[in-house]
Amino acid sequence: MKRWGIFMGAFLAVTVQAQEKSVSVTVYNQNLALVREVRELNFRKGVNEVKFTDVAAQIDPTSVHFKARQTPEQVAILEQNYQYDLVSSEKLLQKYIDQNIEVQTKQGEIYSGQLLSYDGSGLTLMQKEGDIKIVSRAEVRDISFPSLPEGLITRPTLLWLLDSDFQGKQKAEVSYLTGGMNWHAEYVAVVDQKDQNLELAGWVSIENNSGATYPQAKLKLIAGDVHRVEEEFRRMAVDGMAREAKIAAPGFEEKAFFEYHLYTLSRPATIKDKEIKQISLFPNTTVRVQKKFVYDGAYYAGKVRVNLEFDNSQKAGLGMPLPKGKIRVYKEDTDKSLEFIGEDRIDHTPKDEKVRVYVGNAFDIVGERKQTDYERLSDRVDRYTYEISLRNHKEESVEVVVVEHLYYGDWEITKTDTPFVKKDASTIEFVVQLEKDQENKINYTVTYKR
Repeated sequence: MKRWGIFMGAFLAVTVQAQEKSVSVTVYNQNLALVREVRELNFRKGVNEVKFTDVAAQIDPTSVHFKARQTPEQVAILEQNYQYDLVSSEKLLQKYIDQNIEVQTKQGEIYSGQLLSYDGSGLTLMQKEGDIKIVSRAEVRDISFPSLPEGLITRPTLLWLLDSDFQGKQKAEVSYLTGGMNWHAEYVAVVDQKDQNLELAGWVSIENNSGATYPQAKLKLIAGDVHRVEEEFRRMAVDGMAREAKIAAPGFEEKAFFEYHLYTLSRPATIKDKEIKQISLFPNTTVRVQKKFVYDGAYYAGKVRVNLEFDNSQKAGLGMPLPKGKIRVYKEDTDKSLEFIGEDRIDHTPKDEKVRVYVGNAFDIVGERKQTDYERLSDRVDRYTYEISLRNHKEESVEVVVVEHLYYGDWEITKTDTPFVKKDASTIEFVVQLEKDQENKINYTVTYKR
């Protein structure tokens, strides 16, 4: 006779033999994955049940699709159910109220009887002699139950009620959406001593907290903003955040897919539950990079921001769509050691577009912005005058891009001592050259008409 038990607070269960299957997983960077499984199942003629175990605990049951591959026209689906009343020590005790169980203490004493009640401090048993025995939960080593109560299952299970004209074994395909899976890109960049070349490596991190493991799965990643309708559906709680990092060889193939980009791993990969797996997105490559100093005094006061810019093109050494993610930048010191100099996030970047990485603020370049004059020319016309000062305390000359925002109305620069470029309807830029220990000033006047 099978027995079920709780030992040292952990649940023990009989293992069910896994069904032979092949798995494909497509992960979106929106805490979502599409799981496709093909398993060989035994069909019987007439109305009968078919079960799928080992599905994700965070499955969206309304997204499930079932298909008999060989004879789909001979298998009609009458019902589709998702069972998730998973067995646990508390649920076993709850189901066994007024039934007989056996309790063994840490001292080796064994008590049998009808379970009258339980709580966090103890179990109350009625023994055969009619005696009432309270056993402290702290002293319990093992609780034995005659069988698994009806309705409790050991793993989340999909169940179909089918009306089949086919009898025998054939492969069935099941697909569903699940939460608890996400992926994001990370980039590691190393800039050389002259800030002219950047060695770039891309990694993909896949986080699986869906409640299932996907052995030897065909793995695909979708980069893009897929629209979803937010609906409430049951999500199993995921305990803990145990993470395991794995590093594998490169092997993603990229292609356009609808209005997104699809990255397919060319080899199978096992994605374990509660694991972070890291896979190389592309081999290390070196690109030309430019260091740019940007002063946006309206937004960042006296700080001059430092950006690294490079082209995502084949000519520059890249040329593949880059999924959004964090990029960490290091710089090589004179002793060849690497020092961390900043990090930023990049958005989805198509090929042949520029990548801008903000790494920090310049220590030795200072900016100052102030309004020096204001005139109200009429009810609908205002005139502002600004002065922008830049000081370079570095040992070499620098070029600083000064960004100014023109916020409202029909504007016109009516006076300036420095040339500017209009970048868009509300932004202009000045370019200032600064020699060592030099200070330069920009003075301009803007007239607004409302």
